Amino acid sequence: MKKILILYTGGTIGMDYTDDGLKPVNGLFKSQIDTLDPVSNIKVDLIEYEQLIDSSDVRLEHWQRMIADISSNYEKYDGFIVIHGTDTMAYTASVLAFALRGLDKPVVLTGSQLPLVHRRSDGWNNLIDAVFAACRDDLNEVAIAFNHKLLRGCRAQKVSTYRFFGFDSVDEEPLAEFGIHINWFTRRWLKATRFSFAPVMPKAAKILDLSMRPGFTTDFIADTLMNTELDAVVLQTYGSGNIPIHNQKLVTALKEAVARGVIIVNITQVIEGRVSNDYASSCLHDLGIVSGCDMTIEAALAKLLVLLSSNMSKESIKVALSENLVGELTEN
Repeated sequence: MKKILILYTGGTIGMDYTDDGLKPVNGLFKSQIDTLDPVSNIKVDLIEYEQLIDSSDVRLEHWQRMIADISSNYEKYDGFIVIHGTDTMAYTASVLAFALRGLDKPVVLTGSQLPLVHRRSDGWNNLIDAVFAACRDDLNEVAIAFNHKLLRGCRAQKVSTYRFFGFDSVDEEPLAEFGIHINWFTRRWLKATRFSFAPVMPKAAKILDLSMRPGFTTDFIADTLMNTELDAVVLQTYGSGNIPIHNQKLVTALKEAVARGVIIVNITQVIEGRVSNDYASSCLHDLGIVSGCDMTIEAALAKLLVLLSSNMSKESIKVALSENLVGELTEN
């Protein structure tokens, strides 16, 4: 019999309607899922967090708790499900993907756009799909089960607040599709690593997300780089990784930040595609900036957080940032 552990952290799926709007209610999620007929040959256990949160409140300590709970129960269960709010689910999925090193069983995140107490809630299908994914012996990664699809966790992004199609992964095909029959696209799945399970506990780091915008923000980014103590920066650039290369103040600020040891990763703010060296204004490697290829902003931030929490040198981190560690980027 398969054994699955559910970590219930909060989110819309277990909320109820109050005079102040939707709020997490302790015990409500369990009372709802207890109405489900048990799935044959699957035993499901639940850990409900004492402080249920709207996912907009997720912090470093919440990620640390999730990692600790998965680690301490790792040998007892065949798979794990993390019930999470949708607002920051992609960030949490990316952190778990990088932190749970040597993973050789499924960790599936899910939630819903409507709470289970709503008659039309999408949470029921999402939850059942997550259970079936968490039972797979050959799924060795963190994924998101949502709206009849299974997406790689470190590739997914929230794309809608009002449709059940809440998540997508533009630069990566789904890992599965749940219809009348389940299509498991196993050829796209990560292979089990030869390393034993050895999670990295993320620690606090000074990482900044800066997005290029035409006009005044260029000087703001330059001033921020020159006057802020930082460990790393994710720089969201135009198109194929372009910046206003003739803005000397910005170029100088970037060079000086790199010289001080700040790790700067270049990713495109465009939804589909990757940074490249096709244009003179995108040759940021000459400034000491690392290419983030086609990583999402969620993946880039999570990757930096976990790598900075390991015992790696800054030069090793720079090399690892452009390497495909858990399916987060497409290598040339």
